[in-house]
Amino acid sequence: MTVYFTSDTHFGHAGILAGRMSRPRPFASIEEHDEALIAAWNNRIRPTDTVWHLGDFAYGASAARCREVFSRLHGIKHLVRGNHDAQRTLSLPWASQQDRAQISDRGTTFVLDHYSLRTWHGSHRGTLHLYGHSHGSLPGTAASLDVGVDCWDWRPTTTPEILEALELTRAIEAGRAAVGTLAEAA
Repeated sequence: MTVYFTSDTHFGHAGILAGRMSRPRPFASIEEHDEALIAAWNNRIRPTDTVWHLGDFAYGASAARCREVFSRLHGIKHLVRGNHDAQRTLSLPWASQQDRAQISDRGTTFVLDHYSLRTWHGSHRGTLHLYGHSHGSLPGTAASLDVGVDCWDWRPTTTPEILEALELTRAIEAGRAAVGTLAEAA
């Protein structure tokens, strides 16, 4: 069993494709969008895998459409509620629902929230933070990362992929700090 993380799928939300969005999604229609996200999800996730969805599962879709999409998605699905998760999403048969969660996978502890946090339980003891909501517009840090589909080629991501991205950010931050130190010394 593998644990996956994702956020902000926005199934049924035609507005997510509009040019007025800061980062419109590159699909010709909401039907194409939904089918691409379902295919990307199911190409990675097996029925016994666990998926943590960090909110905004659907927006503007009917309750019937939400049920139809949900039933097609592989995995044991948990929801960390987002600002667009209305009753049509909350009534789906999630394995669990909460506003925030703390889980461990492969020896790493994560705090999961729809929103990015500046500090979180365990942040000073190595606990990492995963979030959504920002659609890739809020850069991560060495300990906090956006797992929304906008950042991960429209698919859920895994702990090893997250740790690799965090390590890259950590290296970039360390490089900036070193440059700053060298500039001060000069």
